[in-house]
Amino acid sequence: MNGETLASGDLIQVSDGDRVTSRLTFHFRDGSLDDETTVFSQHKILRLISDRHVQKGPAYPKPMDVLIQHNGTVTMRDDAGKTSVEHIDLPPDTYNGLQFAVVANILPTTPETKIAYVAPTGKGRLIHLSITPEGEDAFTAAGVKRKAVNYRLHPELGGLTGMVAPLIGKQPEDAHVWVMQSEAPAIVKVEAQFYEGGPVWRVELTSPVWSGEPRASR
Repeated sequence: MNGETLASGDLIQVSDGDRVTSRLTFHFRDGSLDDETTVFSQHKILRLISDRHVQKGPAYPKPMDVLIQHNGTVTMRDDAGKTSVEHIDLPPDTYNGLQFAVVANILPTTPETKIAYVAPTGKGRLIHLSITPEGEDAFTAAGVKRKAVNYRLHPELGGLTGMVAPLIGKQPEDAHVWVMQSEAPAIVKVEAQFYEGGPVWRVELTSPVWSGEPRASR
């Protein structure tokens, strides 16, 4: 996180009744791509239907193409085109592709929230994320002072792996998500690893920069 711009991103969501398709893409300056499409329902609570996550290009040492379906089917395709299909018993609170949406809907007074998540390592591994508020941080937007709650997302690997990982330097870094509280909470910053063993990258909202004086509409 040295301030260098690595990529630009877009988030597009389309609703059809209580079914939502969300696509988050990052286009890197070196030509790499991070493309995640998540389908979920939002009737009273969020429910994952499917999540496909593709990472490829020089920014990623190991390309990834993973499809997770609500019935527990996990399909992985490697860079050689070989496909493997596994089954994982997924609890209803599995939130791949939705973890940040979940954070935005957590009350800052909630001491801890735990969700399930399929880590795309090996054949796929079910882990848990412990989400805790870490206090408020101040920032300004358009010259107006505001505050955002800093949430920590701590990966809990569980089992023998969870005990050994910190000892051999394999414990994933905690992610941080800053949420501006309002009637419609908004995520204003994220700091997280994009892939296993990778550096922590920062994602922030940007404002448009015009190439010239914009013409007023008539």
